[in-house]
Amino acid sequence: MFTHMTVGANDIEASRRFYDAALGALGIDAATTPDAKGRYWWRTPRGAFAVCKPIDGEPACHANGGTIGFAAKDMEAVAAFHAAGIAAGGTAIEDPPGPREGPFGTLNLAYLRDPAGNKICAMHRAG
Repeated sequence: MFTHMTVGANDIEASRRFYDAALGALGIDAATTPDAKGRYWWRTPRGAFAVCKPIDGEPACHANGGTIGFAAKDMEAVAAFHAAGIAAGGTAIEDPPGPREGPFGTLNLAYLRDPAGNKICAMHRAG
């Protein structure tokens, strides 16, 4: 459904280090070198994710109520994403990594805030 997602950051290098670590734990290659507009990109065959300073020149801020979810191959990858993200400057939020029961069955989840305050999640569908 989605081709790409982009989040704003005021400290691009802190965000790059964070996403290289957290997404690396999910098996996603490190960011490319910045493009002409200073954006870092993480690409997969299914889509792309970028971090950049806002093009309008205003400070970056997080989307209150917004979450970006990244697919994980198993619960171990969910836990590795969480640990790597915290070690690289992220903040643990919500419940600890683990299974959650809901209307969609069991989901293994881990939530973090990146250095710019964006809410992200790693998710693995159990079973």
